Amino acid sequence: MLFGACTGADARGTDAEMHSFVDSLMQKMTLQQKIGQLNLCGANGLGTGPIATTDIAPRLSKGEVGGVLNLMGAERVAELQKYAVENDPNHIPLIFGLDVIHGYRTIFPIPLGLSATWNMPLIEESARVAAVESGSDGINWTYSPMVDICRDPRWGRQSEGSGEDVYLGSEIAKAMVKGYQGDNTFSEPGRIMACVKHVALYGAPDGGRDYNTVDMSRQRMYNEYLPPYQAAVDAGVGSAMSSFNTVDGIPASGNRWVLTDLLRNQWGFDGFVVSDAGSIQEMRFHGMGDMRDVAVLALKAGLDMDLGAEAYTRELEGALQQGRITEADIDLACRRILEAKYKLGLFDDPYRFCDVKKAKKVMYSKEHRDFARKAAAESFVLLKNEGNILPLKKQGKIALIGPILDTRDDILGTWAWCADSTLCTPILDAFKKRLGKKGEILYARGAEFIDSVPSDIYNYTFGRDASFKYHPANEAAYQQAVDAAEKADVVVAFLGEHKLSSGESSSRTNLELPKCQKELLRRLMATGKPVVLVNFSGRAVVLTDEAATVPAILQVWSPGSEAGDALFDVLFGDVNPSGKLTVSFPRNVGQLPMHYDELPTGRPAPADGRTQKFTTGYIDSTTKALYPFGYGLSYTTFDYSPVHLSADKMAKDGAIDATVTVTNTGSREGDETVQLYLRDVVGSISRPIKQLKGFEKIHLKPGESRDVTFRITPEMLKFYNYNLDFVAEPGEFIVMTGPDSERLTAASFTLLP
Repeated sequence: MLFGACTGADARGTDAEMHSFVDSLMQKMTLQQKIGQLNLCGANGLGTGPIATTDIAPRLSKGEVGGVLNLMGAERVAELQKYAVENDPNHIPLIFGLDVIHGYRTIFPIPLGLSATWNMPLIEESARVAAVESGSDGINWTYSPMVDICRDPRWGRQSEGSGEDVYLGSEIAKAMVKGYQGDNTFSEPGRIMACVKHVALYGAPDGGRDYNTVDMSRQRMYNEYLPPYQAAVDAGVGSAMSSFNTVDGIPASGNRWVLTDLLRNQWGFDGFVVSDAGSIQEMRFHGMGDMRDVAVLALKAGLDMDLGAEAYTRELEGALQQGRITEADIDLACRRILEAKYKLGLFDDPYRFCDVKKAKKVMYSKEHRDFARKAAAESFVLLKNEGNILPLKKQGKIALIGPILDTRDDILGTWAWCADSTLCTPILDAFKKRLGKKGEILYARGAEFIDSVPSDIYNYTFGRDASFKYHPANEAAYQQAVDAAEKADVVVAFLGEHKLSSGESSSRTNLELPKCQKELLRRLMATGKPVVLVNFSGRAVVLTDEAATVPAILQVWSPGSEAGDALFDVLFGDVNPSGKLTVSFPRNVGQLPMHYDELPTGRPAPADGRTQKFTTGYIDSTTKALYPFGYGLSYTTFDYSPVHLSADKMAKDGAIDATVTVTNTGSREGDETVQLYLRDVVGSISRPIKQLKGFEKIHLKPGESRDVTFRITPEMLKFYNYNLDFVAEPGEFIVMTGPDSERLTAASFTLLP
């Protein structure tokens, strides 16, 4: 025990005890030591060699570091923590953070893929498993969940979020926080502190360009983008990360309205706020002044911990001497960080997250791998299955074509560098093992992930990944693939994005398959053999040509460490696909940004998608998505009855039940996500043509029917009006149910005054 104030569970006791403890501690701290708590440093070579010889050692001895990020391994973390506790003037432990985004050693599908499961218990469990693994290996703080709503897949970080819908995004935010933090006491082993990001609006940059300007009305903010952040706060998230972009013209990292008025005063957030990497110093380039100016701006806005900029350690003492800030401003930020460490139990046991034995036991365990395999299979979305090509038969000759089949890293996706890819089984190996002697696998690489390496940015992006080997498209590679296809009974082409083509700083203007992959598909189709496209991507992509020519398409995102077995499970029918899209797939990039819950216009495009002059459509393309939000097929079929309402009028304190009967009309058992949408027909401001307000995932055997009932309450009808009052306005509402956002049946009711 470091301090005599508390022991055991009492170290995470009442708020009064915590405040008393922190008060006592801060009375012993100098100004410089308080500022030091606001400083989050990178590991910077801490992975090897003795701690005492690193650059960070003297800073720890002076109390100039509050936390460290990107140091992994229970033994190394414990070593650094021991040095910090024993050498810090006040023996204050460090907090250790890491981007544990979709798994630690066991890697799950990317968050966008997980969202396609529409399975909240599964998503929560994925966060719990990540917390158990990382939380035994020294990590006590993760920069997740990312809950930014994104309607423009040109933005590469769509891969890290949960799609375009605010209701679904809010439900996933709550599930992720609960998975990481449990009951928020951190008394249960294997729970770590979550960090909701990026506050706020980061997913809506102009042109889909990362770090770019974001500008929108307050009504759009409150109704379409802010609720997932608030949902994470309501779930008790322990920390928040500011975003790179501007909000109302002021960078979020220095925006007091965002970080204090909204986050704390309106939503009641009581954790601490950390900057995104370097975002404080980057406010200089937004035109906010010099380094001291932006350090003052951030602190006064309510940003507590500086990640990587060293702006606070360099500038706050001088700013205090100039009278630009007060010591109370520094104290407030310091207090919030010390309280987080208290809540995590670090003052009682600085090493409670460093359990070498447990780490060896839980890391990439069979139980975790089995669950990752289940999660991956459930994330796959069947987009097309003409002639019921899928599932494949476990017999005959099967040609597997594509550059991802014999790799271990590329199946993991963005933000998976915590994984040990040497433990992952390549897809090709998994298929050969699972198929055994029942059939014959023919393999050819055929084409590459990209057409060329044409620029410095591509060289930089792909050059960082030692596993990436670029092979220019050539006739020999194409012919090898065609030869394999001609010998096979069926062809499965595994194509799409390389893992580094999506994620941070990976904005794209062309979302189609690379030309070399398109040419490969054309040649495979020319063989006359049935072809299945298995598409890997970290975002919604353009598959218009493929949808018109390839008979079967399975969207698999970046599936994670158990990709091989999960893909075999679904492609060969051991698992019936049940994923549903959480982003609209456009027909072309010119349609972007795109989302299903549009506002109506005075000149709407034709409902059937036709092009027509003097409407809000295009003259060269339909406005319809290629594959809409909520869409996903199955190896069985489901029939929906018309929606039935229990009443046609709702009192302002009443409720109405909406019931739909779903029947499995096919020959296989399967899962179906039943979706509920509402429309507020007349409002004081223009209201969306439909909004997701409920969903339920059900399992039906062949021939089985089930009534699915949604309870509609006035709370579900509320929105932020022109004055930003959260209200439900009397009038007509349309209720819609169905398998996706397009195939819906409707009924209506009236909300009474």
